[in-house]
Amino acid sequence: MPDVAPLRSQRAARAWAGATVAVVAFALVAQLVLVVTGASVLVDDAEPPGLATRLLRFVSYFTVQSNALVLATTWVLVSRPSYDGRLWRIARADAIAGIGVTGVVHWFFLRPILDLHGWAYATDKLLHVVVPLLAVAGWLMFGPRRRIGWATVLPAFVWPAVWLAYTLVMGALTSWYPYPFLDVTKLGYGTVLVTSLGVAVSLVLVLSALVLLDSRLHRRAPLT
Repeated sequence: MPDVAPLRSQRAARAWAGATVAVVAFALVAQLVLVVTGASVLVDDAEPPGLATRLLRFVSYFTVQSNALVLATTWVLVSRPSYDGRLWRIARADAIAGIGVTGVVHWFFLRPILDLHGWAYATDKLLHVVVPLLAVAGWLMFGPRRRIGWATVLPAFVWPAVWLAYTLVMGALTSWYPYPFLDVTKLGYGTVLVTSLGVAVSLVLVLSALVLLDSRLHRRAPLT
């Protein structure tokens, strides 16, 4: 006779993963439509640049990349709640850590300075609040467990490090920065480097916390 509890847990995991995928996909597509039409793009651009530049900026946001990672790594869990894979483990760690940091940074540092309305406001809240809550809560409740270990931390740190380097180089070339706390033209390299170091340390701490939580939670999780 099948183990009913795990089967129920798997159905719940699939449903949660499906809802997360639907919300992320909708939010990213809606934000992309705003980009293409020249509406506000995560920050309030009074005079949007050309389409090619808007698209480049769109994919340059840490917010968009972390949401895309959530979409990619959660998609497979809809049909296989206990999915595993070496590269997927790294991407999953990046997705959960990245989207968690996205939510915290937005809530405490970006939300107070934004003035968005209509669809721009709605997509902003989906990308920065709803998706982080869905993704992190889904991972805490359903895992799958024993996927994030200490061997995952270093390779998972590559993506945010590359993103930060790319952002600073792109900013130096174009004078555009996706977030005000990385704006070298206004803050100077000293302040931005200190901020970047703080963000890097925060990401390492978050990834380490995921490892410890994953180890503790797997004993109670039916999905391994």
